[in-house]
Amino acid sequence: MANKSKKKKVLIRIQNLKQYFSVKKASVFSNEKLFVRANEDITLDIYEGETFGLVGESGCGKSTLGRSLLQLYEQTDGRTLYYGRNIYEINPGYVENILEKLEVERKKVENLKTKEEAAFEKYKKLPDGDEKYIALEEYRAIEKEERNLFLDVVELIGGLYVADDLKEVSNAMLKNHRLRVKESKLQNKISQAKKKSSEVKNLEADLNKLNPEIQESQKEIDNLKDKYKNHPDFDKYEAYKDIGINLTKLDEEEMRLLRKDLQLIFQDPYSSLNPRLTVGQIISEGLYSHKIFEKKDKSIQDYILDTMDKCGLAPYFLHRYPHQFSGGQRQRIGIARSVALNPKFIVCDEAVSALDVSIQSQIINLLIDLKEQEDLTYLFISHDLSVIKYISDRVGVMYLGNIVELAETEELYERPIHPYTEALLSAIPTTDVDSDRKIGILEGDIPSPIKPPSGCKFHTRCKYATDICRQVVPEFEEARPGHFVACHHKLNVD
Repeated sequence: MANKSKKKKVLIRIQNLKQYFSVKKASVFSNEKLFVRANEDITLDIYEGETFGLVGESGCGKSTLGRSLLQLYEQTDGRTLYYGRNIYEINPGYVENILEKLEVERKKVENLKTKEEAAFEKYKKLPDGDEKYIALEEYRAIEKEERNLFLDVVELIGGLYVADDLKEVSNAMLKNHRLRVKESKLQNKISQAKKKSSEVKNLEADLNKLNPEIQESQKEIDNLKDKYKNHPDFDKYEAYKDIGINLTKLDEEEMRLLRKDLQLIFQDPYSSLNPRLTVGQIISEGLYSHKIFEKKDKSIQDYILDTMDKCGLAPYFLHRYPHQFSGGQRQRIGIARSVALNPKFIVCDEAVSALDVSIQSQIINLLIDLKEQEDLTYLFISHDLSVIKYISDRVGVMYLGNIVELAETEELYERPIHPYTEALLSAIPTTDVDSDRKIGILEGDIPSPIKPPSGCKFHTRCKYATDICRQVVPEFEEARPGHFVACHHKLNVD
C-alpha cells in the first residue's frame, strides 16, 4: 500500500459536483426531460502529493467524475477549485466580472437567502410524508444555489463582504487584482528570460517599479479592512478568502492555459495513441502545443529521451509507431506523454485494466516511482479493489453517481461503514482455503441512472434497508475522524 500523504495542502477541491447528460425523450408526446445522472452532489478534497483511489462497479460514474473535474465535460452544477496556480497567474475573466458587480451579486445572495428561509419554514410545517420529502429537496436545491453564489463573491473579497459601500471595495479590489496580475506576468517573463536572453535586468527593473504600486494598493485594502474589522461577521467572511481558480468558470482559452497542469492517462492504450505518429512525435505534440519548446529547439529530443527513460522506454523506440508495441509499452508511452508536460495532477482512468496482471504490476510501480520523483498527485480510477488498495492513500467508493464512503485506505478496508463497501470487500476472492469468510454477492440489478431510486440509491440492493432509506437521501457526514459516509444504517461505528 502507498505511504500516507504527509502533505495536507489541498490541490483539487470539488464542491457539490453534478454531471447530467440529456437523453432522448421516450416518446414525442412526452414533455418530461430525461437525464443520465452520472455524478450527483459529489464533495471531496484531493491533497497535494497523494493518490486518491476511486472504486465502484462499472457504470457508476468514476470516469465521468475524472473527466468532469478536468473540465473535459462542462459541469452541470457545482464547483471545482484548483490550487496548483492562483487567480493572478491565470487572470480568469470571471474574477473581474464579479469584482465589477459586487453590489448586484450580494443582492442576489440575499434574495436567495430569503427564499432559502421560506423553503425551510415550509418544510418544517409539513407533516411527515412524500410532500415533506419533496419540500426538503427544494430547500436543499435553493441552499446549494445560494451557497455557490455566496462563495463566488466572498472567496474574492473575504471579510469586506460586510462593507456598507461595495463600490469602494470593488474599485480597491480591482486595482489590486490588476496590479497582482501584472506582477505575475513580469515574474513569468523573468523566469523565461533567464533561460534565453539578457532581458532579465530590464524586466526586474519593471517589477521593482511595480512593487510600490502594489504596496499602496494593498494598503488601501488594509485600510478598508480596518474600517470593518469590528463587524461581528467580518472574521467569518474573511476565512472564506481564497485565491484558488474555479475551473468551472473558465472559458476555453483560460482552461487551455491549465491543460498542461491537469493531465489524463486513458484506459485503452490501443486507441489513445495516434497510429500515424511516432513515439517522439506523440510526446512532442503537447510540448509544442503548450509552447514549452519551440519548433526549432533541438534540445527537445534530449528532453523526450529523458522522459522516455523515466517511463521505462528504450531510446531506440523514439522513431517507432504504436502498432510496433505491446499493450504495456503503449501504456508507458501514454504515461510519458502526460508526464512530459510536468503536470501537477493526473487522472489515471482505468490505466491498468486493459493489461495482464504481470504488466499491471509494472505500470503501477512505474506510477508510484514517478509520483515520488515528480511530486505528482493522482486520481486513480479502477474497479479492481486489490489495485486500489496497493496504490492509494485514500479511497472513495462510488455507487450510481454518488460517493457513498471515503476514508484512508487501511481504515476503509479494515472497518467499512457503508453496506455497499462491505459487499464489495466481501466479494474479493481469496486463496486461503482455511478462511471462514463467505464471498458476498450483491443481489438485484443496478438501477437506471436516468430514473434512480428515491432516498438512498442503494436501498434496492441493501439488506439493511428500512423505510427511511427509501424516502430520505442520507447526508454525507464524518462518522469517524477522516472517515465519511452517506448511510442511515452505519456499520462498525461503535
